[in-house]
Amino acid sequence: MIDEAELRRLSQAERWQLARMLTELDGPGPAEQASPDPYLRDPKLGRQRRLVLFISAGCCVILAVWIVVLAATLPHHFNTHHWRALWVRFDVLLLAAFAATAWATWKKRQILILLLMLTGTMLCCDAWFDVGTSLGTSSAWLSIADAAFAELPLAFLAFTGARRLLRATVEAGMPVPARDQSPDGREGADERGRGDAPSLRRTPLAGAGLEEAFPGSRVLERAERGRQMTSRGSGAK
Repeated sequence: MIDEAELRRLSQAERWQLARMLTELDGPGPAEQASPDPYLRDPKLGRQRRLVLFISAGCCVILAVWIVVLAATLPHHFNTHHWRALWVRFDVLLLAAFAATAWATWKKRQILILLLMLTGTMLCCDAWFDVGTSLGTSSAWLSIADAAFAELPLAFLAFTGARRLLRATVEAGMPVPARDQSPDGREGADERGRGDAPSLRRTPLAGAGLEEAFPGSRVLERAERGRQMTSRGSGAK
């Protein structure tokens, strides 16, 4: 039997491989095998799914048409009102975002991930409008320097921090996903060379009540079909 000391001597890649092998040996749990398709169980979820898809597709079409209209009709110059209040209030909101992010970092709260994304997005918006509205003026180079050396680097740090925290949360709270393997059953060299952290692009959403929150999730549908196939294969044996 492997004790704790031997497990600690294993590398991270070896621990991932061991966890994957144990998951494959155990197979899906009884709750996973008996999990019914939520769309067949509740017709309301099917209607919600179609509604979400219809609204999303409609918004894409309307926004595409609106972009063409704006590009053809907006003037090159426009005298705006409340210019000072607009920028002052935006900077107040940005200050509040930084303060909330500092608080969440100090308290080590999960909301830090959302606050980092919010702060990074606001910094990108600040850089975009600051540079865009100053082009052709004497302050253009100052705005460009501010965006290049302050706002965009800070936004990059915020997005990177949010991504790392999210990956750490996924790695700590979800089962180990199966790794891509070569035909001879061994992991590829590129997988061994990396840190073996879970890929957010490949990791499915998970959580209680997720079917109701995202009734149109294709990831859940594929997972459900995979569990049903695994259950039928186990029954055939």
